[in-house]
Amino acid sequence: MFDTRFRRRTAALASTAVLAALIGGASAAMAGEAYRTPPAPIAQILDAAPTPGVTLSPERKTLAILGRENLPPIRAVADPILRLGGYRLNPRTNGPIEARTTWMNSLSFEDVKTGAVRKVALPDGARFIETRWSTDGQHLAFVMEAPTGLELWVADLKTATARRLTGPVLNAAFGAGYDWLPDDSGFLVRQIPAGRGAAPAEPAAPEGPIVQQAAGRTAAIRTYQDLLADAHDEALFDHYFTSQLTRVALADGAATPVGAPGVINGFSTSPDGRYLLVTRLKRPYSYLVPAGRFPTEIQVLDAADGKLVKTLADRPLADNLSSAFDAVVAGPRNAEWRADAPATLVWAEAQDGGDPKKKVEIHDRVLMQAAPFDAAPATLIDLDLRYAGIDWGRGDFALVTSRWFDNRKEKRLAVDPSKPGAGRLLLERNYQDRYGDPGDAVSRRNAQGEAVLHFTPDGKGVFVTGAGATAKGEYPFVGVMNLADGKTARLWQAKAPYYEAPVALADEAGKTLITRRESKDEVPNYFVKPLKGGNGKALTAFVDRAPQFAGVTKQTITYSRPDGVKLSGDLYLPAGYDKAKDGPLPMLMWAYPEEFTDASVAGQTVDAGNRFTRPGGASHLFLLTQGYAVLDGPGMPIIGKDGAEPNDSYVEQLTADAKAAVDAVVALGVADRDRIAVGGHSYGAFMTANLLAHTDLFRAGIARSGAYNRTLTPFGFQSEQRTYWQATDTYTKMSPFTYVKQINEPILLIHGQADDNSGTFPIQSERFYAALKGAGATVRYTVLPYEAHGYRARESVMHTLWEMTDWMDRYVKNAPPRAAAPAAAK
Repeated sequence: MFDTRFRRRTAALASTAVLAALIGGASAAMAGEAYRTPPAPIAQILDAAPTPGVTLSPERKTLAILGRENLPPIRAVADPILRLGGYRLNPRTNGPIEARTTWMNSLSFEDVKTGAVRKVALPDGARFIETRWSTDGQHLAFVMEAPTGLELWVADLKTATARRLTGPVLNAAFGAGYDWLPDDSGFLVRQIPAGRGAAPAEPAAPEGPIVQQAAGRTAAIRTYQDLLADAHDEALFDHYFTSQLTRVALADGAATPVGAPGVINGFSTSPDGRYLLVTRLKRPYSYLVPAGRFPTEIQVLDAADGKLVKTLADRPLADNLSSAFDAVVAGPRNAEWRADAPATLVWAEAQDGGDPKKKVEIHDRVLMQAAPFDAAPATLIDLDLRYAGIDWGRGDFALVTSRWFDNRKEKRLAVDPSKPGAGRLLLERNYQDRYGDPGDAVSRRNAQGEAVLHFTPDGKGVFVTGAGATAKGEYPFVGVMNLADGKTARLWQAKAPYYEAPVALADEAGKTLITRRESKDEVPNYFVKPLKGGNGKALTAFVDRAPQFAGVTKQTITYSRPDGVKLSGDLYLPAGYDKAKDGPLPMLMWAYPEEFTDASVAGQTVDAGNRFTRPGGASHLFLLTQGYAVLDGPGMPIIGKDGAEPNDSYVEQLTADAKAAVDAVVALGVADRDRIAVGGHSYGAFMTANLLAHTDLFRAGIARSGAYNRTLTPFGFQSEQRTYWQATDTYTKMSPFTYVKQINEPILLIHGQADDNSGTFPIQSERFYAALKGAGATVRYTVLPYEAHGYRARESVMHTLWEMTDWMDRYVKNAPPRAAAPAAAK
């Protein structure tokens, strides 16, 4: 349905607030406040032109430099939207909504070899998204916004011109809505069916009640947003999400429909161009799960005439999966084309019925079937963990990855597709282990435009790139993984003082590298350089969009909690700060807890001193311009040791993490113990409320878009897989809602009125505010109209930063001394 309900709700809240103000005095809600602007230089930094984006052509000869729009105005974010089946879309364009889209507004081509830059002429006011290169690198396609829809455009590298290929007919409800054909002759496009007509009108009155029914079948469903709610929603879903696959010629835009229309949520062309792999959703729909779990058909069609060749799966509504993270649907899933073969289907099938709790030796089987799909499928490999993907290489080598959430285990196995049935273990690791991360295989695009492994010239290894995390810092690397034993030898690695991330190997032999380089003081820019020795040359010259921030200092501090777990955080100090002269500062700690199963992994600290930092959006780092110190990302690990569930000791571990951080900054002499606030967004907001409830470490709190009552997320949250009824005590103790009477520090609650994140319904903040107010707490609750989980409109971002600055000034910087030293725990 259209989000006019938010307009109605805002008006109702305002009317209620006015009445409350008349009868309730100073404690009442404040209605009709105008958007506020934060103090200088915050607004000036936010309004500075964004740094352009960059995309590299497949043959690595051209950079496309993409100008980006800044924050949109609230009037754009307030445009009507539809919320259907877990998706949000703009009914005017049948595409993405403003709050979730970063539009591009200019395009230039830069020759990597010569550095020559040519600007592509676009219409005045052009706004586009979803850029995709052709395989030969001669054209860049993109989706252009039009007054009544979305159009497919293409820019020609040779002439540096752009032209429209379709009218406003793209259906981008499920995403981009188009892809290149393997031979670069054109595109396969999801189009709005011809003659679709007007959207179904909402009935003036209901024809009956809305009924849902269960008949004893277990269905532990997590909390989802934007679900279908009634028959009218179902009709709207069919209207806006139904599309017609169409071939569109690059030469002249000629359009040829392929197959029948349907609710097509996925499509791809086989590498040889002969077949289409199509995923369709069908009724009956559900009001409890998002569209990805609706009844689904996975089919192979003839690319020429759209006729059915094979039905791989016809699965029912998947509303009965367990709450475990490794729960999957039964039957074929994750279907794709083998990238290094003409037309071979690959998919996974659970051997445990999709239930990870079943005790079986094999949890997943990966199968292959080549065209014409009439022979029995061959088992490529059986896996004792969940299938997590495959990197295709050549006839005798592919790399399979499997993972298991409970123990954070990852395996990488070599398989020989010409001899299916077995794999060879190359490595096994904890995927949260940053120090031991071997990197990921590098891919390149083959002649059919498919991503395949980039092998070394001798064919005995595959190039890899990794983050290169160590205690001293993150220094990305390029290496070669030996195909025989899986060991990686590093060929190149970034060196201090730089953080330099590989973007691509610039040649097939892997002798030249394109990187994105930055340092503490150097703006990120792109470079091309020899892999062995030499500084190379700059490809871009982007400038600092926030020079007002240049004097801010940053260092990564390390410390330990009482049980010996090492922790770290990035300490920022305002420009011009002198500890000897200025003494301890008021501080904001901004954090986000994370669950681990291994204390040694949880305790990995990585110095971030080689990163260029500038705030954007509603960043808490803007407070540095107002005389505050900020401890950003102090470690808040919640560790489950020896098979124990991490959250069973959540409050105790969180308290220990926070106290260690406070003690560390106070010991450094940069923070005033009596003037430290804590804050966070989403799960960080949940953390904030818990720390105020269970400790007296902080003077105030800022909690944005959080969840505070875990009974409202009874089938799991964050990394918690157990249900409320399986872990009632844990859910209760973790909910700050339970302990509102212990929250005696001022707390600022901010929430997007249209929050789209699973589990953080706005009612979480609404009810938490009511409970806090009822308990006599000092609390302010700000609702941002039309905003989702993250805040997008310029007015919303500005106002959020004003709220945060004002709260910090009022209750931290200028707060009177407390009567007694704070205790760690209440």
